[in-house]
Amino acid sequence: MISVADLLVDDRIPGNYFATDAYVRGDLEMGLLENRQGGRLLALPETLLQGIYSGLDKETGQAARLVLFNCGRWWGKNFYARFCEDLTDYYRTPLADMDMVEFMHCLKQCWITHGWGKIDLDQTYQHRGFLVINIWNSPFARLALPQSQPVCFLEAGILSSFFSQLTGRDLHCIQTTCESMGADCNRFILGLAKRVEPAETMVTNLDHDAIMQQLCHH
Repeated sequence: MISVADLLVDDRIPGNYFATDAYVRGDLEMGLLENRQGGRLLALPETLLQGIYSGLDKETGQAARLVLFNCGRWWGKNFYARFCEDLTDYYRTPLADMDMVEFMHCLKQCWITHGWGKIDLDQTYQHRGFLVINIWNSPFARLALPQSQPVCFLEAGILSSFFSQLTGRDLHCIQTTCESMGADCNRFILGLAKRVEPAETMVTNLDHDAIMQQLCHH
């Protein structure tokens, strides 16, 4: 029989690193938010996000999409570095050695704890060279200015950079459905730029499944 002592690693069993009640720590008197490692966290009020969107729209017009995407790529690069560092230190296992189930569990909980909604990975088209990311209850979609096409350019940039570093490939990301337009969730396609870019002209007149069929037959 396996004893409890045999299950312990240095007298501890790692739990869920991103569990909200353990990860987020605050000092109400000082007005500070920190993670469990003591790193500073920043709370983004809804009015600030709305102000960023409206300010970019007024100052840059259509270029706001590219600005948000590039900001997302920068954010995603730093997010990936912190994500790797935190998990490696906590579980004492390099991210590359984690199995897919454990990795996705950590990513899902991390997304929830940071207040970005719920994220999931759809591997249906992986054998064709595409990954589909689904996100529900996104504050970035809820607070964005109404558009005639998906608006989560910031998230698309984050996902592009994060999964590019994770896979070691330069991946591009296109959003095909958006909660701001009444969709059940926000869907993003990840893949090599030359294979994903045709979707940019399809999002205004094709649904997600039709876009995937088109991409897979290119």
